[in-house]
Amino acid sequence: MLIGFFLSRMRMSFGLPFRAAKGHWMVNISRQCSHGSIGLFVPPSPPRDPEKVKELQRFITLSKRLLVMTGAGISTESGIPDYRSEKVGLYARTDQKPIQHGDFLRSAPIRQRYWARNFVGWPRFSSLQPNPAHWALSNWERLGKLYWLVTQNVDALHTKAGSQRLTELHGCMHRVLCLDCGEQIPRAVLQERFEALNCTWSAEAHGLAPDGDVFLTEEQVQSFQVPSCARCGGPLKPDVVFFGDTVNPDKVDFVRRRVKEADSLLVVGSSLQVYSGYRFILTAREKQLPIAILNIGPTRSDDLACLKLDSPCGELLPLIDPR
Repeated sequence: MLIGFFLSRMRMSFGLPFRAAKGHWMVNISRQCSHGSIGLFVPPSPPRDPEKVKELQRFITLSKRLLVMTGAGISTESGIPDYRSEKVGLYARTDQKPIQHGDFLRSAPIRQRYWARNFVGWPRFSSLQPNPAHWALSNWERLGKLYWLVTQNVDALHTKAGSQRLTELHGCMHRVLCLDCGEQIPRAVLQERFEALNCTWSAEAHGLAPDGDVFLTEEQVQSFQVPSCARCGGPLKPDVVFFGDTVNPDKVDFVRRRVKEADSLLVVGSSLQVYSGYRFILTAREKQLPIAILNIGPTRSDDLACLKLDSPCGELLPLIDPR
C-alpha cells in the first residue's frame, strides 16, 4: 500500500513556542499542535465505507482527464484549521471573522492589525508540510492520471508536494504584492523587513487562524510597524483573494477551459460554499461530467455528485491506485 510512502514523505513541523532572534514576540501553539494532535482540526467522520472506496477507485480508474478541485479540508491534516467544519472550524471555535477585502484597502489600522497577526503566525504557517493527500495528488499527476489541479487554498502545500499542473484559485500566502505598483516579493523577504522594524516589539498569541495569522489584542497591535513597498512606498498585501474580493476573470476563464477539457471532476476537502469554486461545478454539470466529492460533512453540490464520501482526505486518497 502507498500509505507508508506518503507518510515517509511528510515532515510535520508542529513547533513548540518560538521567539524572534532580536524581538520578544512569540506564539503559544504547542497545546494545539503538539505531536499526536494532527487531527485537531479534522472534523469527526463516520467509519469508512469499503463499498464507497471501491466506487471511488472505479471512478478514478475510468477517468482519463481528471480535474481535481481541493479546499481547506485537504490541509486540516497538515495542521491548518478551516472556517466551516463542524466543531473544529474557526466559525465553530471562535467569534473571529476573516478579514474583508474592502476593510484592508480602506484602513491603515486594519492593515496594521492584519500584518501584526500574520507576522507572528508566519514562521509556523510557512513551515507546515504536505500530508498524504497532497502527496497522493502529486503522484497522480506524475503518473498521468491527474489532468489539472485547482486549489482554493493559499498555503502552497500542493506546490511543496511537487504539483505542477496547478492553479491557485485564490492566490498564495507565500507571495506579497504592492497595491500601487504591483511589485511582487516573496513573503519570506517581507518577514525579514518586519523583524528589522520591530526588533523591540513584544507580543504573545494563542491559536492559529486558517490563513496563517494568530489572535492578538488591540493593545499588542498598536506599536507594530508595517513596512511599505520598497519600490514605490505603497501599501503591501498578500497575493491572495480576501473575502469580498473576486478572482481575476482571466484565471476564471482559464480554469473553465480546463474543466471543459476534463472528462471527470473530483472535489477534495471543500464544502463548495464559496461561489468562486462552486461555479466550476456548474460548468462540469453543463458538460455532463461525472462528479465525485470527498469531504467530511455536506457540500453545496451533493445533489450533483454521482458519489459522495465522508472521510479524511489523507486517509482515503493514498488507498486509491491511479493506474
